[in-house]
Amino acid sequence: MATTIVHLSSSSVFVQSRGRRYNFISSFKNLQKRTVLSLSCAMTSQGGDMIRPKGKSNDRNSAFDFKSYMIRKAESVSAALNVSVPLQEPLTIQEAVRYSLLAGGKRVRPLLCIAACELVGGDEATAMPAACAVEMIHTSSLIHDDLPCMDNADLRRGKPTSHKVFGEDMAVLAGDALLALAFEHMTVVSSGMVAPERMIRAVIELAKAIGTTGLVAGQVMDLCSEGLHPDNMELERLEFIHLHKTASLLEAAAVLGVIMGGGTEEEIEKLRKYARSIGLLFQVVDDILDVTKSTDELGKTAGKDVMAGKLTYPRLTGLERSREFAEKLSREAEEQLLGFDSDKAAPLAALASYVAYRHN
Repeated sequence: MATTIVHLSSSSVFVQSRGRRYNFISSFKNLQKRTVLSLSCAMTSQGGDMIRPKGKSNDRNSAFDFKSYMIRKAESVSAALNVSVPLQEPLTIQEAVRYSLLAGGKRVRPLLCIAACELVGGDEATAMPAACAVEMIHTSSLIHDDLPCMDNADLRRGKPTSHKVFGEDMAVLAGDALLALAFEHMTVVSSGMVAPERMIRAVIELAKAIGTTGLVAGQVMDLCSEGLHPDNMELERLEFIHLHKTASLLEAAAVLGVIMGGGTEEEIEKLRKYARSIGLLFQVVDDILDVTKSTDELGKTAGKDVMAGKLTYPRLTGLERSREFAEKLSREAEEQLLGFDSDKAAPLAALASYVAYRHN
């Protein structure tokens, strides 16, 4: 097992937004260190490369250093998020928001948004407000998902969950605050960078992804399926849960990136299909990890889906078929990138492989 060593720069860091330069508070160095170390640990594998089944190779991505790309983008996103939630009164709720939002993590959704924007000719700065908005909403969903009335989780990203630290009342409010802040941040910070009609479309896309036809629908179906015997369940029901609960926000992240980058309708639909496959893949792998990894390895409570009687792919189709389905989804995602510039598509192709073969 190889160990990844990361050297952190002590140079000053800033975010450029609407012509203003924001220097970060001193705590950013610790934030940066947590993010880099968590990503380095998550991506450490045999030889320090992306984890792949024996004999599997991908010439298209062999020259692309996805580990460095992911760490670099995660640092940028974490820096922008740090600036977006300054400490102000009332301090309790702001501390609760920052606790979950700045807890580290792989930042897969904002990375997807940025990579999709860059794929169609945009840049990181243009995509960043939308990327931050997606991560705010994702964090909001995690805070609420961990509540005792939902999944009742004690750990998230290796730390006590929000309600364990701040209480259920503050956790609910922190999730609500992040949901509202996401739309405010995306629209205000993007003002002047993105055409109004594109911003309206982005807002609608994001709202649909998290409402009763998106994330909420998947969560409701998931809760209603707890305790049901696999013999009484259909694969279509499980797919509905994951396409809505997990894939919808990943899909929105990719589509927002293309919208912000000025992409065409054809490009939007290709990235929509790509992200839908990635989203379903993400959850299939999550289900596999839940039954094959320990709590320490995952950074969250292992086996909680089994204990809760939740419907999962391994429970419904078995572990081996779940792994085969994951490989199929990875191939389908990469097929949507054909026809794009191979260099610009490399991060997204590598992301599909990373999601398929991640260890936590």
